[in-house]
Amino acid sequence: MRLADVAQFASGSLRGNPTRTLLMILAMSIGVASVVVLTALGEGARLYVVNQFSSLGTNLVIVLPGRTETAGIGPGMLLGQIPREITLDDAEAILRSRAVKRIAPLTVGTATLSRDALNREVVVLGSTSDLLEVRHMSLGIGKFLPPGDIHESASVCVLGNQMKRELFGNEQAVGQWVRLGDRGFRVIGVLGEQGESMGMRTDELVIIPVASAHQLFNTSGLFRIMIEAKSRDVIDQVKHDAEQIMFQRHNGEKDVTVITQDAVLATFDRILTALTLAVGGIAAISLAVAGVLIMNVMLIAVAQRVKEIGLLKALGAPGRQIRALFFAEAALLSAVGSVVGLALGYAGSMLVGKIYPSLPVSPPWWAVLAACGIAMGTGILFSVWPARRAAQLDPVAALAGR
Repeated sequence: MRLADVAQFASGSLRGNPTRTLLMILAMSIGVASVVVLTALGEGARLYVVNQFSSLGTNLVIVLPGRTETAGIGPGMLLGQIPREITLDDAEAILRSRAVKRIAPLTVGTATLSRDALNREVVVLGSTSDLLEVRHMSLGIGKFLPPGDIHESASVCVLGNQMKRELFGNEQAVGQWVRLGDRGFRVIGVLGEQGESMGMRTDELVIIPVASAHQLFNTSGLFRIMIEAKSRDVIDQVKHDAEQIMFQRHNGEKDVTVITQDAVLATFDRILTALTLAVGGIAAISLAVAGVLIMNVMLIAVAQRVKEIGLLKALGAPGRQIRALFFAEAALLSAVGSVVGLALGYAGSMLVGKIYPSLPVSPPWWAVLAACGIAMGTGILFSVWPARRAAQLDPVAALAGR
């Protein structure tokens, strides 16, 4: 029997029992669609994190106060000790490294932003003029923080786009005065609309000189230091230099944590890739369930088609030909189920993308291939027993309906 004849015979058998065929295709398609949608969500989460870290800037090294160990806390914290502060002098010292392009020391706090009768609580970011380049921020109108000595305070600020709209509406904001806490600041610029980055909405920020932030919050310590390396090739050198400079300045104590953007990103990438594989594996269990369903239905089909199988064997069809016919039915069911499942999976992914536009939902190619491969594999694998049972039927007894 030719391959075309086998395919025609298998499709005819499936068309002869449309309800049974549709149920098996539905079971297989749900399994494939589940794998596609869940892995698309996992891949979307991974890409979202990658994009968020990329938006922070490029070639970044970050210095944090306190030594973070494997457990996520420093040994001193267990004794109630507070990590030693990082100062502006520490930040300037890091510029001694020839691999460092620029730095942006950061101080973060909250204060009440007010203009006339309008006021609201805002996140205040204290930094320097280099923050605009280090963090890849865009300036809408006006100027950013003035360059100069980072120890000098100035009563100037840059508003986030939303803060400008809330306080000034359509009025001109640059040149106007606002209050942060009990201090007045002149608006010299407005950031361009940028949305959310790593959980912080830059449109709702107010940025002031770092020395002014220290006065406003009555502190001298930095939240962190963001360092931009001159190139990607010298990131490891920048990390080493920063650790050595801080070690020397802090009297031989390793009391800071220096991390690279790539290292953090690689960690998140491994975690989210493993999560994607896990949820994809869980969804693939439904394909095994669909395979069991195919086996059960085909076993019933063998009992119902005893005379048909007996006639084929009486006409000279060998056992391997009978097995091939049942394998063809299972393969055809799995193939149609895979195609329908892929269509449902991509449709589901597009729907999730519409609901959560910030999440770049897209099923990875390996998940699509794996879903189809598992669907075909389980369908054919679970048809082995029914196929062997049909091939072993005695033609005389089968024709007699026994």
